[in-house]
Amino acid sequence: MKTDINALLIAVIKDALEELSPQRGVFDKLKEGLYLELPKDNRFGDLASNIALRLAAQLKSPPAQIAGELADNIKARLKKCGLEPYVKEVKAAGGFINFYLQEKYFYDYLADIVRKGKKTLRFNAGRGRKVLLEFVSANPTGPLSVAHARQAAVGDALAKVLDFAGFKVKKEYYLNDEGNQINILGHSVELRLKELEGKRIEFPEDHYHGDYISDIARNVKAKKCRVGDFGTYAADYILKIIKRELRDFRVEFDCWYSQKALRKSGKIEKALRFLEQKDLLYRQDGAVWFKSTRFGDDKDRVVVKSDGSYTYLAPDIAYHREKYRRGFTWLINLWGPDHHGYISRIKAAVQALGKDADSLSLIIVQLATIFRAGQQIQMSTRRGQYITLREVLDDVGCDAARFFFMMRRTDSHLDFDLEVAKKKTSENPVYYVQYAHARISSILGNSPLRLKTRELNPVLLEEPEEIALIKKLWELFYILEVCLKTTDPYMLTVYLQELAETFHKFYDRHRVLGQDQQLTQARLALIEACRIVISCGLDLLGISSPRKM
Repeated sequence: MKTDINALLIAVIKDALEELSPQRGVFDKLKEGLYLELPKDNRFGDLASNIALRLAAQLKSPPAQIAGELADNIKARLKKCGLEPYVKEVKAAGGFINFYLQEKYFYDYLADIVRKGKKTLRFNAGRGRKVLLEFVSANPTGPLSVAHARQAAVGDALAKVLDFAGFKVKKEYYLNDEGNQINILGHSVELRLKELEGKRIEFPEDHYHGDYISDIARNVKAKKCRVGDFGTYAADYILKIIKRELRDFRVEFDCWYSQKALRKSGKIEKALRFLEQKDLLYRQDGAVWFKSTRFGDDKDRVVVKSDGSYTYLAPDIAYHREKYRRGFTWLINLWGPDHHGYISRIKAAVQALGKDADSLSLIIVQLATIFRAGQQIQMSTRRGQYITLREVLDDVGCDAARFFFMMRRTDSHLDFDLEVAKKKTSENPVYYVQYAHARISSILGNSPLRLKTRELNPVLLEEPEEIALIKKLWELFYILEVCLKTTDPYMLTVYLQELAETFHKFYDRHRVLGQDQQLTQARLALIEACRIVISCGLDLLGISSPRKM
């Protein structure tokens, strides 16, 4: 119902545009995409379009004039399209076209949720498009930090939202399991082992100092095993820890892609030959350079150093080439802020491979600062002085950890207060949302009157708080559209808090049970729909929906 009216109204707007000014090619101007959004103030309707603002410069007309003409044209079309029973009014306000929907539409939507459940909330924006979402991809040189944990929460939730919206999504972890950092890791373990054997050592500053290095050394000593390659042994040991922590964080990957295997396959050489055949490589000062400036990079980049070894860019080019060769048409990479300067070169590489730059989305997930007892915890990864994902899970649990890691936009720094995350009060946002779900479940479970959808008469829901709750349920689709456009699940955490607040306002002012039977049935349906939507939203965030708290 919701997606239908959204698509139908967009179709009506497009038709109105063509009729408004066919000679000016207005329809062609809409290739960027036409969409409807929720007005910030409900006085301006239930849905709004800013198309008049977007067209003002091209048409050289005032936005208000364009909006007025379009609104009049749209009104005339509503009856022909069968939308008149669902659209009460269309008004132009400034440069916006505002749509006011009939109460019947919202009542029908409420009934759909109750009768069909979560499946009525799904939509097909993706139309089966294959997406590869790569995230976390931490080097196997230590336990996952809170920075990796935030990427894990965001990436996993984004994958769930994409799947819910009709995309075919695969999740991948790129494993950098070779190179200098693995060599240093192995030497760190080897030195700690010698220390355990009673030998005096000098431990280099640039090595890994965390207690986990000593744990690995003790493991080697206890098993009395002969280790040929300490780096490989330690990386495999740490990888098992990483997989276990991610599993406990409810994050599963479809593929763990090994850089070592990529190198052994010869695919790096093939990718470089492909670029060479396109005249995109050249030799200078004994090195091989990629002509990345042809694609907007600020300077050309070395792919093979003068000693014959690869830079980081060479395997990355080959890796992304393989992503496309596996049939994915949209690649999404979640990176830490230390990779910001790498964006232009990998974008250039994608275009050099013959792909559209927009087929690769690079999302920088900013760092998180952890607070305990009001004090910021200082962190240093190389020295092993940092809060790990495991510590956060043990301290606040999976649900709170996931929710808190998504409570700010990914491009914003996040402050994570461990004490707040443990509170069982409304001050803790995830507790507040889960409590609404549990409270509704309790009401439904204790009701002497069973909900009967055939007897549902939603028009009895006339109170302002009831209408507000129905409309808040209806907003989920548009919130998820924002998540898709921004490739960020953050807005879903905001929405769920607002939905829980709207429910509590309704419940604090109106009794559900003990009313006239028909009104009780209608209110039971209302809170059941609310429970379904809250559960759906929590599912998308990878968070449980408790029935008791």
